[in-house]
Amino acid sequence: MDSVVDISWWQLALFSTTLIIPYLINHYFQLRLGKDIVIGVGRMVVQLALVGLYLEYLFDLNSLWVNLLWLSIMIIIGASSIIGKANLPKKPLFIPVISGLFLGLSPVLILICVAVVQPAPFYSAQYLIPLAGMLLGNSLGGNIVALQNCFTCFSERRSEYEGAISLGAHPMYASRPFVQEAMRKALAPTLASMATMGLVTLPGMMTGQILGGASPLVAIKYQLMIMIAIFVMMSLSLTITLQLALRRCIEKTGRVTVDFISR
Repeated sequence: MDSVVDISWWQLALFSTTLIIPYLINHYFQLRLGKDIVIGVGRMVVQLALVGLYLEYLFDLNSLWVNLLWLSIMIIIGASSIIGKANLPKKPLFIPVISGLFLGLSPVLILICVAVVQPAPFYSAQYLIPLAGMLLGNSLGGNIVALQNCFTCFSERRSEYEGAISLGAHPMYASRPFVQEAMRKALAPTLASMATMGLVTLPGMMTGQILGGASPLVAIKYQLMIMIAIFVMMSLSLTITLQLALRRCIEKTGRVTVDFISR
């Protein structure tokens, strides 16, 4: 296989002018996303540039404790982003979301590094950080959808919940239909992606490896591994986050102390 073809900075800058297309669409349909587009693209460029420089240093250093610190920062930022995008109060949900991400990520990431990929050392930053980033990145959307749907149900289907409580149902049992609906909606995009992968889409990790010169068969094995890992981690993370969140936000009497914040 050929080695990776580099992209010059001027070629990347030239290609970036295609961003005028979504900006014009935003202007034509008056979507009011102009500021968000500018901020989003600007932050992406700055953050990726800084992370790229930092990761080169991180790969050379390859320290277990530095890697664990970086993973902790990723989890904390991810949890904060989930709660913010879900339009929910941070204080009661921060620990449940962090716990869900940590307990969902840790066993899957350890299993991949120790038993499957087996880099030397097992905490090699070259594998640990990108794999953790892919797993966390794909779990963010699922957690946002799950939390939004679950707490929206408490507002929109309050009578159903209060009826079950009045009949003597435990709060966790009365809220079970909301958890089921939230988890179905959160897992649906990943399941749809898995069902059409290879026929409709060539996923990012596989495409990146092929462009980097890897054999398509090797790229497929890595993609299968990461998709299984994403689905397992998301399932664990959603389960833990929702269960801990409900225990934190529902009193023994059944009163829900957290409301969905409409914006």
